Amino acid sequence: MNYTVGRLFEGFTFEATTKDVANLAALLDKITPGKIIAVPYLPTETNEARIAAARTLVDEGFQAMPHFSARRIASEAEFRALLDGVAQAGAKRCLVIAGDPAQPMGPYADSLSLIETGAFEKAGIKTLGVAGHPEGHAAMTKDQTFAVLARKSEAILKRGMTPEIVTQFAFDGDAVLRWLKELRARGLAHPVRLGVAGPASLKTLMRFAALCGVASSASVIAKYGLSLTNLLGSSGPEKFIARLLTELGPEHGEVHLHFYPFGGTAKTLDWISEHLSKARV
Repeated sequence: MNYTVGRLFEGFTFEATTKDVANLAALLDKITPGKIIAVPYLPTETNEARIAAARTLVDEGFQAMPHFSARRIASEAEFRALLDGVAQAGAKRCLVIAGDPAQPMGPYADSLSLIETGAFEKAGIKTLGVAGHPEGHAAMTKDQTFAVLARKSEAILKRGMTPEIVTQFAFDGDAVLRWLKELRARGLAHPVRLGVAGPASLKTLMRFAALCGVASSASVIAKYGLSLTNLLGSSGPEKFIARLLTELGPEHGEVHLHFYPFGGTAKTLDWISEHLSKARV
């Protein structure tokens, strides 16, 4: 049986900055208890703020998923302090990424180097996410990206944790479906959280696409349901998700949606609620 809208949205996750989490009280009626909420590792935020955000999420009945950006961590002491802090706050899952800097700011060159410290399982982390790139990676060939995913997943399993793959957002549903098929064909059967851009203006989406290396040609944007002639026009990912639903089935394994709320958390949560309501009609 292919995926339905309800099944695809079941267990969806989203990102919330430390500032978003600090203002969470206004959104509590929009979020299901127990929801997994990721806290991205933004260079403008402090470890103290990241730990406080994890604590707030757990105290409010959610599952915090703090990010660790390997190349931005300046020392082992800094890494241990952040990990111990979020673990003591109650986080049981984390996501590790390499990070944007071309050169590491400390001893960790990539996410695998963080995994192999053995610190996550010792801190009580049960699930560890790693990054997936459906549209490829600027610094690696396609074969290399899958090989790296396999090594990271094996390292996580070896340490008694559960791996999952969280992908960069994309506008091209066809590219995402091809990547999922190849991922499974290569024996990587771990759960996947597919990155989805929340509703936002085209100008905002293009800015984040440029920052994150996401394909945004005129043809891809048109397929997504936007027009390059209307920079202020706003759109949600309706067409992108509809394209996924035309093919997603058991052969694609366990798949969930992971929202990047570029247009605002409240706007993204409202869009999800409205989209699910329309699907039930």
